[in-house]
Amino acid sequence: MGRIIVFGAGGRAGRAAVREARARGHQVTAVVRDPGRHPDLASTDAVRVAVGDVTDAGRVGALAVGHDAAIHAAADLAAPPDVFFPAAARALTAGLASAGNRRLLVVGLASVLPTAGGDLLMDTTGYPQEYRSFYLGHAAGTETLRHAGPELDWLVLSPAGDFDHDGTGVGRYRWATADAASRIPYADFAVALLDEIETPRHRQVHLGVEQG
Repeated sequence: MGRIIVFGAGGRAGRAAVREARARGHQVTAVVRDPGRHPDLASTDAVRVAVGDVTDAGRVGALAVGHDAAIHAAADLAAPPDVFFPAAARALTAGLASAGNRRLLVVGLASVLPTAGGDLLMDTTGYPQEYRSFYLGHAAGTETLRHAGPELDWLVLSPAGDFDHDGTGVGRYRWATADAASRIPYADFAVALLDEIETPRHRQVHLGVEQG
């Protein structure tokens, strides 16, 4: 049994990660900005809810002490994406280093994942462009991690296309290049996250997953 800290535990991906980690017997620290909005997170003794901001390196470091791995599933839709995602990556790099926690799993975005043809999904014909600044913000966060150095053992995982928001998990997934038609339920995505925490196979890369 390990200890895992989940930043952005109130969102759908973060909640799925908390559930999967609990199901596997891990102790979880669920970090949210406003615990009052998420009273159900601490439904068992295995989950501790904490207040935190993923862009605050000092707070990240204080919360992450004693944990074996971290998951970053947070987003701040009120902040400019090109500011929030790099700031979170910098804070996690510094904070986790100070806490002695090296393994970081990040919930990424398929839009900035290469397709089988080599183009980024966001650059393919017909792909929605009205959220391009959000796509580029995610990309900037990943690029910040690429410059973090070898001491941070990070991995960005994203759906190969999008989440199946109402889909039922089957406990299986497969690696996939970006495809706008691809889907994965949150539960199966969380299985991929926890597998990579328990048995790390991929490092310092952005990969896509879909339901297996």
